[in-house]
Amino acid sequence: MSSTGTIAIIGYGEVGRILAEDLRAAGHDVAAFDVKLDSAACAAMHEHALARGVRLAATHAGAIEGAELVISAVTADQTQVAAQACGGGLQEKAFFLDLNSASPSAKVAAAAVVEAGGGRYVEGAVMTAVAPYRIKVPLLLGGPHAEGAAPILASLGFDARVASSRLGVASATKMCRSVMIKGLEAMVIESFTAARHYGVEDAVVASLRETFPGLDWERQAAYFFQRAIEHGRRRSEEMREAALTVRDAGLEPWSARGTAERQAWVAELGEKGLFGARGEPGFARSADWRTEADRILRGSSTISSNAGSPDTRTR
Repeated sequence: MSSTGTIAIIGYGEVGRILAEDLRAAGHDVAAFDVKLDSAACAAMHEHALARGVRLAATHAGAIEGAELVISAVTADQTQVAAQACGGGLQEKAFFLDLNSASPSAKVAAAAVVEAGGGRYVEGAVMTAVAPYRIKVPLLLGGPHAEGAAPILASLGFDARVASSRLGVASATKMCRSVMIKGLEAMVIESFTAARHYGVEDAVVASLRETFPGLDWERQAAYFFQRAIEHGRRRSEEMREAALTVRDAGLEPWSARGTAERQAWVAELGEKGLFGARGEPGFARSADWRTEADRILRGSSTISSNAGSPDTRTR
């Protein structure tokens, strides 16, 4: 990619903004679009973009016009929607890097739309939280155009390696990992909050520490509570995609489906202000998970038990 080539980012949430910041810091021209530009979040997006020299477009087409690389960083449920919105307007042979946490079948469907529009679809699987690593977050690439995209992404600062030339391998790796990682988050929140109710949390933590001595359960629990409170809605969408991935393998996704419900349930508590005002310094930032568990115990009765019921795609 030439140094003057435009990079378009579809989705100007946490991930999109981080990538935009790092790409602009390296001197690249960046355009972006987000479906929430006409929502309450619009002012914050414009403020962020203005401060960093990112051009916010009013439409998908406006953002991707002339772009040599389009990065899709939307919520999991919008993976195919974003591909469809961009597919017909891509520059000839432009790379379309799909970073969304979606199932292999969703990625294959998105690829078909992009390829039909003349673009080169590249499956991307982000393998850990973006914020600590920023643009250098470990990234698996997949699909027939992955090899061609890898050196370009490396030149932009990405830490990307090719997983397979076959679509679905990278996302399957991500989704199966998520069953464990997001599932562990949900289990810790459920177990530790219940333990707090019964006054046995110290005994439970001590027992876990003895069984798994390599883990700092106090610190890890605080982190798990924070992540679910801040990003539970997005993580629940990812887990519905993980459930679909498990279902497509011929297994009933009991664990993944339950994790989706728990993540969405915690997110709804946060949206109702149980943990304080979102965006303020104290929101979901307690170093002691007990603070958040106590808030859950005080306010959880206000949330219906089916707040996070999975959608019908898990069949």
